[in-house]
Amino acid sequence: MRIDIWSDVVCPWCYIGKRRFESALAEFPHAAEVDVVWHSFELDPDAERSTDIPPAERLAAKYGLTVEQAQEANHKLTATAADEGLEFHLDEARSGNSFDAHRLLHLAADSGVQGQLKERLLRAYFTERVAIGDPAELARLAVEVGLDADAVARVLDSDEYAEDVRADEAQAHSYGISGVPFFVVDDKYGISGAQPVDLFSQALHQAWDESHAGLQTSPGAPG
Repeated sequence: MRIDIWSDVVCPWCYIGKRRFESALAEFPHAAEVDVVWHSFELDPDAERSTDIPPAERLAAKYGLTVEQAQEANHKLTATAADEGLEFHLDEARSGNSFDAHRLLHLAADSGVQGQLKERLLRAYFTERVAIGDPAELARLAVEVGLDADAVARVLDSDEYAEDVRADEAQAHSYGISGVPFFVVDDKYGISGAQPVDLFSQALHQAWDESHAGLQTSPGAPG
């Protein structure tokens, strides 16, 4: 069974949704037979590589809030993240363009460590206040999870995997995905947002049961 997930590495609900999905998957009896594939989605494709604008001011400008309202929203989101065992420092996050991070995630997919890099990038941004658009920081994080340093440097110094990122985003558009996280369970069910663990669990069980409904064999039958 396959789970396709569209998300961004600077999206707080994507990290929360990842944890909730992982909690459901950990309790799923067929978890070893589930392939999870991460797909690119940029919340702000036009973002600068880095910015000195404080996070609350960026949030306020984007959603038409006061800075105080944005700070309160960040505090509530931090508490929600803590419920999932995540440590957020949204008021100190060093935002930037996430395109290079997504390109490295495609390199990681080809190298069999996509899940590890996805987690590392999210933790770096939300917990460790790492500048997500800084090529040197991205290279460090990628090598930490086992990617070859020369391959990472080659990708960051070129346009490699740019078409793959755009293809992911085009597919999201074709599906009508306008926000993330978005989960597609075995090409059957779409789940939008960081839903409760029970909903993810239900979708996993239902998709598995439907895909295996015709595979039941009687005693002694071949296969």
